[in-house]
Amino acid sequence: MIIFSLIIVILNSPSIGPHTTRYKEINEMGWGYYYAVFPIMFIMHDLYFYIMHRIMHHPSIFKYVHLVHHQSTNPSPWAAYAFHPLEAVIEQSIVVIFYFTLPVHITHLAIFFLFSIIYNVYGHLGFELYPKGFNKTFIGKWINTSVNHNQHHQYFKGNYGLYTLVWDRLFGTIRKDYDQQFEEVKNRTINI
Repeated sequence: MIIFSLIIVILNSPSIGPHTTRYKEINEMGWGYYYAVFPIMFIMHDLYFYIMHRIMHHPSIFKYVHLVHHQSTNPSPWAAYAFHPLEAVIEQSIVVIFYFTLPVHITHLAIFFLFSIIYNVYGHLGFELYPKGFNKTFIGKWINTSVNHNQHHQYFKGNYGLYTLVWDRLFGTIRKDYDQQFEEVKNRTINI
């Protein structure tokens, strides 16, 4: 979190800030743009994460950068932000992309990364919140789940997405047993 914050501070510094696309007053771009940029940021971050995550799984890189995160084979919410400092820099580089491609207001980042943190914690929860059969619905086929990401931590291969399964499905990297595993998890009974 320190590295994440440091990158934001550097981007907003007097020497770099004026050269970015950030803006200070919402009325500079208007409320329509303000709300419209969130889905754009979402798609950009989802694709960026998928590509960056797949690259970090390359054997020549994995043990130096991403292995720290994968020491959690059955992750908990604490694993969401437990990773190598270099991985933190790589992950936070999406902010650099935002700052030099999209006009962004500082509240865009605050709201966007609050959502990102919540979804990342959910992905590492080790407990599935979506209901039984969700993975077979029209929307559920495209939304990443805790089961999906837990499989990624179990097997270290496949299921690279962050928010969606779009890129995993498009590039054939979703695990073949994902739907079966989702159903198995949702069919478990809890004995109290």
